[in-house]
Amino acid sequence: MAWHDVCAPGDLEADRINAFDVGGRRVLIFVGEAGLRALDGTCTHETADLGLGFLRGGTLTCPLHLSQFDTETGEALNPPAEEPLPKYPVREEGGRVLVELPEPAE
Repeated sequence: MAWHDVCAPGDLEADRINAFDVGGRRVLIFVGEAGLRALDGTCTHETADLGLGFLRGGTLTCPLHLSQFDTETGEALNPPAEEPLPKYPVREEGGRVLVELPEPAE
């Protein structure tokens, strides 16, 4: 696992899908009452880009087949997706937002 610099805190918008390409992955960062949360940005069903999805409250909807995910836990809420989205540690440090990601598979 390695920490990656993603953005400045001011680049993030509350109640929006904040999508970034980081360390060879699509990462989504959500800002809410509970603070920052980071999830993998690729749907576990058909590898769709969830950065192009829809957000309502704490529910993220995939633009391809309309699977829904909980933005707090990454849990898949309805089919066709069955697997949760990976959740990543995220923190603010030194005026930057950092996300810890697994090393890419070789």
